[in-house]
Amino acid sequence: MGLLSLLFTNPALFILLALILLYSVIFHEVAHGWVARFFGDDTAWRYGRLTLNPVAHLDPIGTLMLFIVGFGWAKPVPVNYHRLSNSRFGLIAVSLAGCLTNILIAIIAILLLQFQSLSTNPAFSTLLSIVVKINIILGAFNLIPIPPLDGSKILMGLLPEEAQQGLARLEPYGFFILAFLLITGLLNPVISFMQNLIYGFIALLLSFFR
Repeated sequence: MGLLSLLFTNPALFILLALILLYSVIFHEVAHGWVARFFGDDTAWRYGRLTLNPVAHLDPIGTLMLFIVGFGWAKPVPVNYHRLSNSRFGLIAVSLAGCLTNILIAIIAILLLQFQSLSTNPAFSTLLSIVVKINIILGAFNLIPIPPLDGSKILMGLLPEEAQQGLARLEPYGFFILAFLLITGLLNPVISFMQNLIYGFIALLLSFFR
């Protein structure tokens, strides 16, 4: 069921889920911009994109998709990768920042669920569980190494220059490749694998604090 249908059946839940989805992608994009600034590129800051004001981040198609299918995206923050100090590591760090932010949000929600006062409250436990699920899906999806997703730029930072250029040439066709793989379901096993990887990483991380 699309998120938009909730507008008529359960308006309060619609608003809540829309805000969770919206700010999950906004935090993802802002993280890219802050890490880029740390590595020497202030493009996102100069364009006013290091803000949590949703108006600065809304992408018309991404927002429409968010309401129709419950999954969308914000406008990517502008990053000039040539201005990054320690270019390879900077590229990887900036690209990884968004996914790690989503994983961090999921971890915080999981930790909050450990409090009995929250976990035994149906409204809070449901809300926090949704936060976990949405952010792990976002993190997993963006780690896929297909341009223009973050995973492709992380991979570029690890590849030799010639292979980087080959991967970059796919970027104009990346949206169509992703759309085809999503429609046919060919991407589902990859997304599931990435999700399981993230859940395993979080479980391992939390095990050190028990």
